[in-house]
Amino acid sequence: MKKTEKNILTAFTLNLIFSLIELIGGMITNSVAIISDSIHDFGDALSIGVSFYLENKSKKKADKKHTFGYIRYSVLGSVITTAILFAGSLLVIIKSIGRIITPEEINYKGMIILSIFGVIINFIAAYKTKEGSSLNQQSVNLHMLEDTLGWCIVLIGAIIMNYTDISIIDPLMSIGLALFILISSITNLHKILDLFLEKTPKNIDIEIIEKELLTIKGIENVHHIHVWSIDGFNNYSTLHVVTKEQDTKKIKDKIRKKLLEYDIVHTTIEIEDEECKESTCDIKLEEHEHHHH
Repeated sequence: MKKTEKNILTAFTLNLIFSLIELIGGMITNSVAIISDSIHDFGDALSIGVSFYLENKSKKKADKKHTFGYIRYSVLGSVITTAILFAGSLLVIIKSIGRIITPEEINYKGMIILSIFGVIINFIAAYKTKEGSSLNQQSVNLHMLEDTLGWCIVLIGAIIMNYTDISIIDPLMSIGLALFILISSITNLHKILDLFLEKTPKNIDIEIIEKELLTIKGIENVHHIHVWSIDGFNNYSTLHVVTKEQDTKKIKDKIRKKLLEYDIVHTTIEIEDEECKESTCDIKLEEHEHHHH
């Protein structure tokens, strides 16, 4: 097992065990903020677990069933955890609003003790996942830092409540945390949807790519360019190229090299020696129609 994987597993185990302790602690101290945080932590533990399992699966080589390889499995992991976090944060918001309307007794001292633990454990987890290269790992590290911050907020809130007895702070903190989770899961879903809709990746401008390719000697025309992403980092593309050059391999190599600069890792190139025969290629379709009538 590589070091990064071990770190992810450590973070996962810490978070999972701790989110259970929190949930029980939140119920004992009667604090919705802590229950809210436990959902946040549980969601993170889950996303770490799922992304760990699916990231390993996504490294599998392509086979006949999955011709593109297993890369999208890591995206699937994202979908699952995002959905869980989304539902969890909604529940917490509903519960917190109930608390604002009818406040309940909270054990502040217990809250303070739990929060101190929360800060320490999440800080260790954040430190453990610090040096990760993969994006999955970076996002895990970000989760851990968010959790540490969340706990700092709860700790400060618990200390203030302990001295002022303004118990409304608890549900307010809870709603704040839940909204934070909601917003981040919505942005996440948006990214995932873009992937599934095969949208052109954000950092890619088809027109610029076309211009760049036309600067290659021997290329007369480039069209039918499609660029899509499988996992948000690796891009794929297909395109048609018109060239009179005999040495098509050389041209293809130049195109691939150029496209690698745009993180396009896999390109399928169709070479034509004159204009394209495919009707879909012809933008001027309607005009041709008119001539027929």
